[in-house]
Amino acid sequence: MTQDPTPRTIARIEASFGAQGLMRHLGATIAAIRSGEVVLHLPYRAELTQQMGYFHAGGTSALADTAGGYAALTLFPEGHEVLTTEFKLNLLNPARGERLEAVGRVLKPGRTLTVCQLDVFAVEGEARTHVATGLQTLICIAARPSSGRPAQATPPS
Repeated sequence: MTQDPTPRTIARIEASFGAQGLMRHLGATIAAIRSGEVVLHLPYRAELTQQMGYFHAGGTSALADTAGGYAALTLFPEGHEVLTTEFKLNLLNPARGERLEAVGRVLKPGRTLTVCQLDVFAVEGEARTHVATGLQTLICIAARPSSGRPAQATPPS
């Protein structure tokens, strides 16, 4: 997994990430794409917090899950997609800072199932606090044609 991903793989990851309504809604961005590893950033916004002002665990979990999914997808063949089959995340510290940084890293690639390590850090200036860690299992499936639903839902008439 030391080899750099091809430009085609990077484009596939970026296009798939761009189609994710939740990541767009949260304001997450891709910070790095390497073979078997993806880093995502989520800037602080009050709308992403829980009652005590920390990043909400739901946003933290979604960011971690997505980072791991795309880390796995960097190793999957073209014409295939990724789905999470299971993940567990331990919250280690309150998530407070100017942004969250989620790192998904493939531990065990496989033809069907892949296992990833998930780590989330709260970043404030130069300080990084490890706020969550977990494991994830993903499945490689053949890509299916689009459902025909628009990427961005329109309100009913």
